[in-house]
Amino acid sequence: MKKLVLGLLGALLLPGAVAAQATRPAAPTTYLAPTARLTLAAALELAARARAKAATLNQQVSVAVVDASGQTILLTQGDGVGPHNTEAARRKAYTALSTKTPTLLLGRNARANPDTQNLANLPELLLLGGGVPLRYQGQVIGAVGVAGGGGAENDDLIGRAASLPEAGITTP
Repeated sequence: MKKLVLGLLGALLLPGAVAAQATRPAAPTTYLAPTARLTLAAALELAARARAKAATLNQQVSVAVVDASGQTILLTQGDGVGPHNTEAARRKAYTALSTKTPTLLLGRNARANPDTQNLANLPELLLLGGGVPLRYQGQVIGAVGVAGGGGAENDDLIGRAASLPEAGITTP
């Protein structure tokens, strides 16, 4: 009797199971995208390159590096740099990542266009120069934020120096 019930259940459920399998996509890659992730070693090197550029301008800076999801990998404060600059560096990095645009350009464009002026009112965005997206094989994989370098243009210049072209990691 038990075998008969199990056999009937199997016969009833088997066509549904086969149909469910038939409706699955042929390739699971339809739902997955290959990603490149920044490592701590990359973040440390990016920060070192930004600091080296800042030194050529006789500046100390705070530097932040965020990954593709906006999570902070590295956050450092330069000697003698005001404490507000550390948070500014993080927010500049987040803004550059989120918008895929250098923050100096974003801020200038936002001020010039009435349709985008309200970007400055979004809680995490900071439209000050010094945030630059990091690209690898055409994809934004993170961002660097720099603050305390003596102005928006300096912060932008320092941020753009934080790249690893030998590894294919570039800034705009």
